[in-house]
Formats: sequence, structure tokens, C-alpha cells
Amino acid sequence: MAQIRIENVRKDFGSFNAVKSSTFTIEDGEFFMLLGPSGCGKTTTLRMMAGLELPTSGEIYIDGEEVGQKPASQRDIAFVFQMFALYPHMNVGKNISYPLVSQGMPKAQVKKKVDEIAEILGITDILKKPVGGLSGGDRQRVALGRAIVRNPKAFFMDEPLGALDAEFREHMSEELRALHDRMGATTVYVTHDQLEAMQMGDKIVVMNHGVVEQFGVPQEIYDWPATKFVAQFIGSPPMNFLDFNGMVGNGSTEVRLNDIAMAIPQCLDGANGALSFGVRPEHVQLDDAAGYRGVVKATEYLGTTQIITLETPNGVIKARAPSSDAVRVGATTGLRFDPRTVTLFDAKSGKALRSQANQGVLAHG
Repeated sequence: MAQIRIENVRKDFGSFNAVKSSTFTIEDGEFFMLLGPSGCGKTTTLRMMAGLELPTSGEIYIDGEEVGQKPASQRDIAFVFQMFALYPHMNVGKNISYPLVSQGMPKAQVKKKVDEIAEILGITDILKKPVGGLSGGDRQRVALGRAIVRNPKAFFMDEPLGALDAEFREHMSEELRALHDRMGATTVYVTHDQLEAMQMGDKIVVMNHGVVEQFGVPQEIYDWPATKFVAQFIGSPPMNFLDFNGMVGNGSTEVRLNDIAMAIPQCLDGANGALSFGVRPEHVQLDDAAGYRGVVKATEYLGTTQIITLETPNGVIKARAPSSDAVRVGATTGLRFDPRTVTLFDAKSGKALRSQANQGVLAHG
């Protein structure tokens, strides 16, 4: 397996700039997620790593070797597509063995390798079946088997579970992560599903309009989003924003919303003008004794919890609370925010004002 480094990689299609000077490192053995909405550049970035697209500029290193201008066949990687791309005229065993047969490996070794992979994936009983009659989950296992059978340096997966229904997708995501852990593989995985990225990934790159918005471990990205886009894209419901005009200097520990003082983490960056006070729904506390007020507009029952929508002087926000809490639509209630859970953003640039991040682990509710 291998470390992968992306340094100032850019991709243009004519006058359209699909990826803008991306830089990040995928460590050996990581399960790495490329996350973002459709058209953000994540699949183009993956295809450049794989050699299916060549970068306009920048460098790509796999296992220390610069491969940016080399074709896919010279990179020792395996690619798993969303639509499986299996050979319909071959049975399961022949689909898995095809890369080894193409390399001229002796038949006895091919059979041994195919049997080993089939055992790992739990498909020994279907090796002789045609792929056309298989379920989506089994076809995905066959596609994975064909990818891992030759033990490449890295696995690249472009939304491999996107064609599966929600229940089976969750099951297969668990299987994929377990398979990764058993093999110690370097895996790069593209998805638009933030829950999938948070559950499976060791590290995440969040992309938007060809730009890397943030790079880090899932909890860091969730607790301390670098931009308003990340805060909105990660989380369900996403982070709330209370918009206001004001000035925040270096070292500030509070701001004023509707003339009510609100404590914040100590700011290391300042801004003047349009600002956003960001807080996640699970960190909004309903407290009648609090000075900042909101009117309950709606409630949504989710079993053990409920989502409460409130209108405040600075915008609409959502709070996540236990379903047992009695909340009446139309009632006015106080709102309290733990300063350790607050992030301030410059509304114009969308960037977070850097702050003293809480050293403990925040509860996500």
C-alpha cells in the first residue's frame, strides 16, 4: 500500500476550471473520503489520481513516485465504479480472475487467489454463476473482488454504493470499512453523502466548486468547520446561523445579538461588518431564564428526539431536544448556547474566524 500526495493540482476543461490548486496528503493505509455536492470536482480529482484524467498542472505522488503524467496502467491502482463495470459474458469467478489472467499468472495461482478473495467477500457459493442474475450487493462484491485480487498499491472508489437501496447501502458500507481494515489498504472513496463520509472515513476532504474547503478528521470537520459551506454541508440538520452586523477584535470573548451579550470562544482573528453566529442544533438549549428569545414555529418528532424550529430576531434556527420535552408551537422561550460549541463566520468570505477550540470532545447529541 502507499501514501498519496496531491500538490497544487489543477484541472481545466477548456475555459472551465474543474479543480483549483488542490493540495493534501493521504497516508498509507487510510480510508480517505472525497466529499462534496455534484460538480464540486471530487470525481475529477479521483480520476486524476487514478490516471484516467491528466492534471493541467501540479504533481501527484503515489508511494513517493511522481505519476501525474503517467497512464492508469503504470500506477498500480484499482478502480471501483458506481455501475460495477463487470463483464456480462463471464461468470463471477472469471470476472474476478480477469486481471490475473491478463498478467499471465499460472492457473493454479489464479485459482488460489480467486478462492481467497471469494472467501473474504463471502461469495464462494456464486463463483460459477453468471453476473447478470446477481443482486446489486453481490455484483458490488464481485467488482470489489476484481479490484483487490491483484493487491494494488491503492484502491479508488467512485460512489461504489450509489446504486444500492438505503438499507443495503448501510450494510455494504460496514462491509467495505471492515474489508479495508483487514487488508490495511490505502483507499480513496468519493461520495456526496456526508453521513457515509463521517461513518467510514479516517480523513475527509470537503470540496466545493473545485476548491478544497477543509481537510481533516471527521470530528474536527463537524465540530470546527472552516467555512459556512462546510458547516451547512455537514450535519443533519446543518449548523444554524444567526446573522448580525458587528465588530469582533482579536481576543474577543463575546458578541451582541439583538443587544444580548453572547459568549464565544476567544477569537484569534477579527472581522468588522456582516457576521454569522454558528451553532449546531444539538447545542441549542431551551432555557426560559435566558435573555435571548425565540418563538417556536414547528416541531418534528424523530422518535427519541425532536427538531424544534424557532424564529429569532436574527433568523430561524433549529434545536434538537429529547422528545419528552414539552414544547408548544407559538410559545416564546429563552435560548442558551455553550460558548465552546459556537463558531463565528465572516458572512462575506464565508470563512470561520479562528478560535480557541475546545480541547475536550463535544457531544453530538
